[in-house]
Amino acid sequence: MPRDVTLLWALRSPCAFACPHCYFGTIEEHKDNPPEQAHLSRTDLPANALTAFARTLAGSPVERVVIAGGEPLDWPGALEVISLIKDAGCQVVIATNGVPLTRPHVAERLVALGVDGVSVSLDSADAETNDQIRPSRSGRFGYHDVLEGIRTLLQARAGKPAPRVGIYTVVTRSRPQEITDVARLAADLGTDYYVPQPISLAPDHTLFDQLSHTPGDVTDVGEHLTRLYSDPKGLALPDPSYIQRFIAAVSTHDNGHVPECFGGARLFFMQPDGSVWDCPSDRRIAATAPERRRTIRDGDARTLFATRPACTDCSLFSRDCVNMWPLVLDMPRLLNAGASR
Repeated sequence: MPRDVTLLWALRSPCAFACPHCYFGTIEEHKDNPPEQAHLSRTDLPANALTAFARTLAGSPVERVVIAGGEPLDWPGALEVISLIKDAGCQVVIATNGVPLTRPHVAERLVALGVDGVSVSLDSADAETNDQIRPSRSGRFGYHDVLEGIRTLLQARAGKPAPRVGIYTVVTRSRPQEITDVARLAADLGTDYYVPQPISLAPDHTLFDQLSHTPGDVTDVGEHLTRLYSDPKGLALPDPSYIQRFIAAVSTHDNGHVPECFGGARLFFMQPDGSVWDCPSDRRIAATAPERRRTIRDGDARTLFATRPACTDCSLFSRDCVNMWPLVLDMPRLLNAGASR
């Protein structure tokens, strides 16, 4: 069977940062009113369940696994899971807050394992602003640690082609300039790729009105995106069609449809408790029929993803959809060592 599936695997729940816009919500909220999936880790699958599933990826339709969290690299067992995924012949991309990369043995191990990409989250080129948007829970970590982590990984790579290193930026309503400002920083650091993303919050989120874009923001966002693509500074970017997807997401929210949606066909989302969904969209998850709810607990990737529909139009558009395009359609471009510096 063809290997064309991308798994976005939220491996573990905990994270040292308390980003108020995190799709998991905040630990403080969860202590008072625990949701089905939270930053609290009591429902996370045990290590043996994770490694057992990873061993079934060989011979499965899975081409690429994007390891996310929480912060996956804070969990010591993550490196064993990553090793098993690589042994299965899959690409591995790590989504990290960057701080664990400051530990040289972590950076060196990612290089030795042959990890294909490391995507580091950084939401502002200004230290103070970034640390307000992405506050450390303990107050011990922040912007400068993230930059140190990137430099440590690039040094550990030492001229090797992999892992490719990139920066992901969540763009909020008040700071469209971060689209170009962070790109400039990414180029100065010597990273390989860059992906700005429109913030995705549910309409009932307490920060929705403050952070989410409106149609009135299209002009400013469009100007910075155009400037980015006219001068990418040697960085690999998503395909130029991403500009229109980004603008479409800014123009509307949870309205419309997604033509040729690959959720449930070429993309799946796995939560720390083992739940498997067609994509991370809260709208798509809420609409999943009980008989379609699955888990990797005692599961086998060779059968779990064996029968899949073709891509179809989806009427459950949200800004999460825009953030998934680079993972599926653009990742080969971002991981191509000849695409940039």
